Amino acid sequence: MQLTTVKIEKPEAVNFILGQTHFIKSVEDLHEALVAAAPGIKFGVAFCEASGKCLVRWSGTDPAMIELAQRNARAVGAGHCFVVFLGEGFYPLNVLNAVKMVPEVCRVFCATANPTEVIVAETQQGRGILGVVDGFAPKGVEDDAQIAWRKNLLRQIGYKL
Repeated sequence: MQLTTVKIEKPEAVNFILGQTHFIKSVEDLHEALVAAAPGIKFGVAFCEASGKCLVRWSGTDPAMIELAQRNARAVGAGHCFVVFLGEGFYPLNVLNAVKMVPEVCRVFCATANPTEVIVAETQQGRGILGVVDGFAPKGVEDDAQIAWRKNLLRQIGYKL
């Protein structure tokens, strides 16, 4: 077995969701869940088929996000993984529960805009995701001023009243 990391390549502001699913129908079901959760959403989804033709299956509403999803799914290359790239102005917070409720979805590894590396194990049979490195290590513990800043930010952007 060989362990490698695959860096997710994307523009800094773009959010994505990386997960595992189990059926070719996942691409269509993820597409339907995303458009139902956020009308007008711009996204691309790609899924690594793990049997049969073993193709990267894809869908979406935005050509740039579709291309990102296809390219990153191929780079990870792990059976039954999927990746959803969200266009600017769309966030995992708005669609993550809908994604997790898709019956074929087994797990979500991350939902982030952070720099991300995917830890991949490769055997003679194929590749699998062991986990992710999402962002950076903590630099300390927040103090009262940072708590106030966090609470204010959440209210400014409309996530808390």
